[in-house]
Formats: sequence, C-alpha cells, structure tokens
Amino acid sequence: MCMDKKIDKIKDIYKAFETEAAAYKENAVCSKGCAYCCTDAGSIDITTLEGLVILKKVRSLLRPQQVKVNKALAGDFKKKEKGERSACPFLMKNKACMIYEIRPFSCRRIYSVHVCNQDNPPMLSRQVIKMAEKTIRELQILDDTGYSGHISYIMHMLKTPKFLSTYLTGEHKPEEVMAFGKTHHIVINLNVSGSMKNKEMVK
Repeated sequence: MCMDKKIDKIKDIYKAFETEAAAYKENAVCSKGCAYCCTDAGSIDITTLEGLVILKKVRSLLRPQQVKVNKALAGDFKKKEKGERSACPFLMKNKACMIYEIRPFSCRRIYSVHVCNQDNPPMLSRQVIKMAEKTIRELQILDDTGYSGHISYIMHMLKTPKFLSTYLTGEHKPEEVMAFGKTHHIVINLNVSGSMKNKEMVK
C-alpha cells in the first residue's frame, strides 16, 4: 500500500475509534485551552506514518514558524532524553494545539470526565482504554515498515534524510536505526504486526 493510501487509512482508523468511544466521551470536560494532557499526562507517542503527516504540515509553515517548531522539538528531545517533564512541542502560548486537525492518536485517545491537575489526572473508562489499545495496534500494523515512539524522537528520525528516503520507498531496515532505537525505546511496528498475525493463526 502506498503512503498516500496509508495516510487516508489513518483517518478511517481515527474515525472508527471516535465513533466507538463517542458514548463514553459524552461527559468529557475537555475544551480548548485545557492542556494538562499536553504538558503533564506523559509521553506523546506516535507512529512514523503519523509523524510523516506532521512533517508535511511543519514544512508547509512559513520559515519563522518552522524554525520555532524545530527548536521546540529539539528542546523536547533533550528534555525527554534526560527524563524531564516537557510540554508538547506543538502546544502554543494560548494553550491551543498547532496541529489539532492532524493531531496523533496519542492525543485523540485521551479525555477526562473531570478537570485535570496534579492531584487529579485524566479519568476515562476502562472500555475506552481497551479500544485505544486496539486502535494503537491497528495503526502500528498499518505502518508495518515503520516505528513507534515519542513524538520528538520519531520526528528526529524522519528529518534524517537517509532514514526518510528508506521509509518513503517502503523499505524496512531496522539495523540502520538499531542503536538509536535501543537507547530511545523505539518500537519496530513490524514486530507488532507479526505477533498479531501469529495470534490470528493460533486461533
């Protein structure tokens, strides 16, 4: 499947999750400017395919904006390497998301039925958590020649010309990213895809 078709498929996967989880989100209090999940809820993980969508968006921005985003990504990268808390690089000063329309599933799956803070982290149903786990596997299987990991790590990989070239041609060369992958906890999506197929065969 070509990259453009895979990107279209991402939208279908997002939509299916939103439809399935809609009833559980009716009492969500999330709104624009509520950015706890963007600053304190944990790692924002993405697949390389989601990262490719974000990369295209970044490259469409005006040069000053691109510089600002890339600086924020680099800062997040360094903080995460040190194990420090870091706000999402795409969170703007007004607490709105710069890439809201194309935000990754990591952001789409989180909601809360109460206002969040340090003492009250997001609260969502177990059913939605299970739906999200299933959706993450679907995204990884779709992106079977790619990887999953923290947003700034994946964006770093995609901005590496050699890696991007290999990825765009549909080739899969995990040995080229093995050293970085081990130190930055990068998941090989093909391993997820393979394990799921094995489970289906066992059934």
